[in-house]
Formats: sequence, structure tokens, C-alpha cells
Amino acid sequence: MSSRSLKTTFEMNGRVQAALLFCVLMLGMPSLYSCVRKGEIKPTRQLRVCADPNNLPFSNVRLEGFENKIADIVAREMKTEVNYTWWAQRRGFLRNTLKAGECDVVIGLPASLEMALTTSPYYRSTYVFVYRKDKGLKVHSFDDPILRRVKIGVHMIGDDFANTPPAHALASRGIVNNVTGYSIYGDYSQDNPPAKIIEAVIAGEVDLAVVWGPLAGYFAKRQSVPLEIVPVSPQIDQPFLPFVYDISLGVRRGDDGLKEELEEIMERKRPEIDSILEEYGVPRL
Repeated sequence: MSSRSLKTTFEMNGRVQAALLFCVLMLGMPSLYSCVRKGEIKPTRQLRVCADPNNLPFSNVRLEGFENKIADIVAREMKTEVNYTWWAQRRGFLRNTLKAGECDVVIGLPASLEMALTTSPYYRSTYVFVYRKDKGLKVHSFDDPILRRVKIGVHMIGDDFANTPPAHALASRGIVNNVTGYSIYGDYSQDNPPAKIIEAVIAGEVDLAVVWGPLAGYFAKRQSVPLEIVPVSPQIDQPFLPFVYDISLGVRRGDDGLKEELEEIMERKRPEIDSILEEYGVPRL
């Protein structure tokens, strides 16, 4: 090889190496990039989603949740792929994920949540009473007298067992001694820790449970014993304790362009999304 050809080869290799180095460095940036031949840099957009890796029916690392399915729909409409950051949905979830720039979208957040900019809701659900049909119970309201005589399960939050809305509603009526708390976090080494409260109903540990609707609807359909699922009443307890929530997609505050794009996609694909929610047994109001 001539000295001129050798020099040209070194120059070309140097350009390629520089381009590859640029690609490696850009992997740490919010917008991801890919390298193509001849050292060209072509931007590749991804739908960066933060989700819980062990929280059916919403999401898991095997992509079996309805929020995983919705993320796939959104990514397909954006002509891109989903890139997940997995983080347990416990205290600090949004602070360590969305607000920290680890992702751009969270699929299921209460509408108007202050920590994020939320889209128009894509479903509305409610807390529900769950009990075995063979128990013969007829419970529709927190004011039903039978709640003072049966064993009741409710979710509690965290190691300090802070009260969820159903626990507050029962306590305000003096219904305390016959209530058992189940951690909504549970044993994270096992699949779907929040579902243990449904198993408690099946096993007879409690006569009924008050559970967030999507969780109850999904796991009730998968039990060998038929379960009754009844929306709680009232929808808003006094002085202001809601049991019905609108659920949206969330982005970082200030990311209005992405919010509008997501809203347009969700509205256009509403029939497909509704079909997914129906498949997963999500109670909707």
C-alpha cells in the first residue's frame, strides 16, 4: 500500500472512530442517537417510560400489564420503540424517575397531579368492595350496618402503614376493630405484592376487602372462587375524601408539546385502549 493510501486509510478510520465516540457519549443524553455507516449521525427518538417492574395489572418487567400495552400503542403511533426505566412505585417514584430525567412519560397517574403535567384522562375508576359470592353479602356503601360485623381488609401504605382512603372512611365511622391492614407494597420478592389482599378474601382471612378497582377487577377474574365487585358509595366522602379518580399519562411540567402529542394519540386510539381496559377487567365509570 502506498504512503498516500495508508494516510487516507488512517484519516478515514479516525473519522469513523470519532463518530462512534460521539455516539457513545450521546447515549447519556435525554435524546438517544444511533450511528449509521460513513460516520453519519441520525437522531432516533424513543418513548422513554418509567414503570414498576412488578405491579400487575398495571406493568411488569415481562410487559404483561395494561400500561405496557398502552405504551406499545403510543410508541407504534410515534413510529418508535419503548425504552423502560424500571422503578418500584413507592414513595419517591416520580422524584427519582420523571423529575430526575430518567424517563419522559408515566402511563398511569391521577389527573391534575401536581408533581407532573398530566394529559386528559383515558379512564376513570373507583375503589370497590370485593367479597366472595358464596358469602351472601350485599354491601354497597360505607354506611351499610353489616360493615360493623364482618372482617374487612384494606390496603395500607409503607412501613408506617399510613391510611388509604378506605381506611379513613371506615375509621371516621368508628369501624376499626374488625379491620385488617395489608401493605400495598408487601413482599417485593414475590409477584404482584398488592394482590395479597385478594388472596385474603379467597382464603377467608377477611370477609371483604376495599380495593382500588383495576387491581380488584384483574385478579378477581383469575380466581377459582367467584367474587363480587361493587363500586363503593359515596363516591366522595365528607369532608372531601374521593374514591373515584381520573387516570392520565404524565410528563414533566413544561413538556407541553409531548403532552399534546400523547393526547392526540390517546384520543385517536381510544377504541383500542378501551378494549385493553375491558380485557384486564378495569371497572370504569
